Amino acid sequence: MLKSDIQWPPHRRFKSRTDWEPIGFFSECLCNSTQFDLMLGFFSSSAINVLSDGFASFLYGGGRMRLIINDILTEQDRNAISIGTNTEDIPFFDIDDIENIKNTLCERDAHFFDCLAWLIRNNRLEIKIIAPKDSIGISHTKSGVFFDGVNIVAFDGSCNFSRTALVNNIESLTVSCAWDGDIENAKIDNLKDDFESVFQGQNENVIYVEADSVKTRLTNTFEDKSLSDLLNDEYRILQNDLKNKSLPKNVIKALDKAKNRVEVAIEKLRKQKDESVVVSSVPTEPLFPYETGPRDYQKNAFESWKNNKQKGLFAMATGTGKTITSLNCLLEIYKRLGYYKAMILVPTITLVDQWEVECKKFNFDNITKVCSKTKNWKSSVANLRMLEMSGANDKLSYIIIATYASFVRSNIFQELNKFPKQKLLLIADEAHNMGSGQMINRLNEIPYLRRIGLSATPERQYDESGNRILMDFFGCAENYTFEYSMAEAIENEALCRYYYYPHIVKLRESEMVEYVELSRKIVKMMGFKDTDSQEMLKRLLLKRKRIIHKAENKKDIFRQIIQTQMQEKGNLKYTLVYVPEGNKPDDNQADVFDTTDTLPTDEDTAHLIDEYTSIVRDADSHIVVRQFTSDSKDREPILKDFTNGSIDVLTSMKCLDEGVDVPRAELAIFCASTGNPRQFIQRRGRVLRTHKDKHTATIHDLIVVPDNCFESECYDLERSLVKSELLRVRDFAVLSENLNDTDRELEDVLNHYNLSLFN
Repeated sequence: MLKSDIQWPPHRRFKSRTDWEPIGFFSECLCNSTQFDLMLGFFSSSAINVLSDGFASFLYGGGRMRLIINDILTEQDRNAISIGTNTEDIPFFDIDDIENIKNTLCERDAHFFDCLAWLIRNNRLEIKIIAPKDSIGISHTKSGVFFDGVNIVAFDGSCNFSRTALVNNIESLTVSCAWDGDIENAKIDNLKDDFESVFQGQNENVIYVEADSVKTRLTNTFEDKSLSDLLNDEYRILQNDLKNKSLPKNVIKALDKAKNRVEVAIEKLRKQKDESVVVSSVPTEPLFPYETGPRDYQKNAFESWKNNKQKGLFAMATGTGKTITSLNCLLEIYKRLGYYKAMILVPTITLVDQWEVECKKFNFDNITKVCSKTKNWKSSVANLRMLEMSGANDKLSYIIIATYASFVRSNIFQELNKFPKQKLLLIADEAHNMGSGQMINRLNEIPYLRRIGLSATPERQYDESGNRILMDFFGCAENYTFEYSMAEAIENEALCRYYYYPHIVKLRESEMVEYVELSRKIVKMMGFKDTDSQEMLKRLLLKRKRIIHKAENKKDIFRQIIQTQMQEKGNLKYTLVYVPEGNKPDDNQADVFDTTDTLPTDEDTAHLIDEYTSIVRDADSHIVVRQFTSDSKDREPILKDFTNGSIDVLTSMKCLDEGVDVPRAELAIFCASTGNPRQFIQRRGRVLRTHKDKHTATIHDLIVVPDNCFESECYDLERSLVKSELLRVRDFAVLSENLNDTDRELEDVLNHYNLSLFN
């Protein structure tokens, strides 16, 4: 690696005839990079006479190279690559003599063209040949950028890319390392921008000379060699160089170091090939984790996805095995092609670990986790990219699991999207998160052609544009690629049956006074359409929502539910409690994924969860209750203790919404008033997962309805809000085992607002 494996001069300057030779800089960086961008004043293949070791190691490490070459070449290279242009002022490239050139080149130069042909043939080299616009002067830039997958080093100086410059002249280079601070990073960015402007055809000061024909002739003329052959050739050439005592001592010293690096590279390649033979004989063949095999609906999901050009959005009820279904698709790829490569995106850190567990059940290994709590993922990702680009193992298998928050960050996004676009399977868990602001703007930059989106609720509420973009991204025309509803899952016993009990919560007098006053203001503001009025309206609606969210009477009813449960059952084992979220309530457009790996808590929220936790604890001294929040450092042990009964009750906010696996949960109490269908569907799914010791589940739902004493001007507004609340109740009730209980509980409210539970 550039930072850890190279000794850097403290002054960051390389100069000929010193201990910090430019030739040493190039050789070291080539041996420790995966990408090299080079913009030259003069190019000569003679530079390879003393840098051949670095180029071979660069290839071994999976390196990719981009060259911007001046159109003024040495006489020898002019015989190989003549100048080409589309204007009358610059002569045309003549490459007819390239066969004769090959026959007269010395062994070292022939080896250079072997390497060049290999790079071109494997799409590892891109070339731009430039000339100054209007033939005024010459393109004399001498700069470049090395990249190892994690760190960047840029250079600028007097050294051309020729043997004379590297060995005989007094040349110097100034280096900027990314780890040296903001000023050096600014220099790097400036050099990168300069290179990109030329390379991408955006620089108006140069003429671009077509290089495709030159690349084609080189590929056709020189024989194809393996990386192993190239490395052995390099080793032999270096030994000959070391016998040349006429070279400067500093150059010989640098070449001696290079010889040692090539020896290591060759040994690594041999060891890698030997290990691949051993690994293939180890009985860790990926397979479906259950003897019964995938369920029929999971097989159908694969067939639908395969027939849809290996793209799809799976709309599957929470708890029906979305993870298993998607990993079965990856397994089917392995069965057909002999490898698996996947990028799995998830909304939370907890799910990163959970997906890793599920992958290992399939015997998938070589798993890298990318999130804020993992420290060494950068080097792991860089190593995977090197192995992919080296081509040493065409059956290389791996899985990368990343949070959306990490994936969307610019530097990480660039690194995680450089894997083979036709081979890697992208799996987006809780795929509706891809419709959020930062992610949706990056969808067009994601190259991977195999795609699976997973969600119990793929549609984003009030976001038709986002829904359309998501559907297009996952290859869905009008319908989901595969659907498996909660009703089907319950009927087929993929989810357990449940009982649903809504509880009407009234506002206290002080809350009611404030609520009515806010309602009056809201009604008045609704008539204004200007920006300031709309912003004020949002603040009023949120303020009133908080009254509902934090209604004091919720605690009394919650306490009654707890006490009744204790009287009837004698314990509270396997209970989930969703508490109100203080100053961060679930509004109608709330989404779990925003911009961070975890969900922040405010002081008011922490206070509320403490209060609800205390209510549970006070019900009986034997009850073991734990909070499960974004601040919990020991989430996995908590979930394990909950499953085995060591913890009776978990109190949480959003952290049990998406994907967290708690199949042992039997009782759920919803104290948070969420109007977001996604959230209440996810929460219901948590408690409906099947378990061998569980027969049915029970859900208690606290529904705040203001007293029926509004002025006529507020009636329509309140009716609309109550009707919206009933969407959740209806969705819960119709699939429950006790629908009539819901109808009886809500009878007075339904009559007052002239509403029905079923329309």
